[in-house]
Amino acid sequence: MIESEIIPKQKLGASTDAVSKIKMATVDEALWEFEIVKDRMLDVSHWHDLTGEIFAKFQLIDECGNELYRRAREGDFLRIDIPGCGNTSGEGYDWVRIELIEFSDNEEESFEYVAMNVRSCPSPLNQDQTTAHFFKNVAISTFIVRRKLNVISAEVHGRNEEPNTEDLSIASKIRNFFAGIGAIMGFSQLQWKTLVDGLVKTN
Repeated sequence: MIESEIIPKQKLGASTDAVSKIKMATVDEALWEFEIVKDRMLDVSHWHDLTGEIFAKFQLIDECGNELYRRAREGDFLRIDIPGCGNTSGEGYDWVRIELIEFSDNEEESFEYVAMNVRSCPSPLNQDQTTAHFFKNVAISTFIVRRKLNVISAEVHGRNEEPNTEDLSIASKIRNFFAGIGAIMGFSQLQWKTLVDGLVKTN
């Protein structure tokens, strides 16, 4: 269902998967809590409140470079600030763009989800069309929150993750290689696991 239609097939490079679940006492409680979890996932500009400052900070940006503090929409950019690891091709940041946001539910209220796909992309702040991310633009991350009866899950699935080392300056190639390898070796897994844990954490 979600896996076959939204999460891209793994074809090259590395992949990342992080999942966290919470079970509510009743379906009614799960219905209420799911709305909270859904808002947290789409409120990208406040993800750092869930993960802490030691991880990358995400900021929702429009095509003119303005910071946004609303729910994410298709076409929005995510500006990524990685501590101590600035990207010269992206004005110090890494960039991805939201390609898809999909909502689904059924009439029996037993299952619903929200999924969001983002892809590595150039910075919207300049005319350079070089991908401003440590992964190539074939890399896609899928963020999902879903509810089945009284169980809510938050998930991140990264696919086709390869370091972006083409058509860049020597400094950018070196930076992206080490940032990409660091992500593949475990930093992304830790970042995403912390995020999904935070998404489903009850107050």
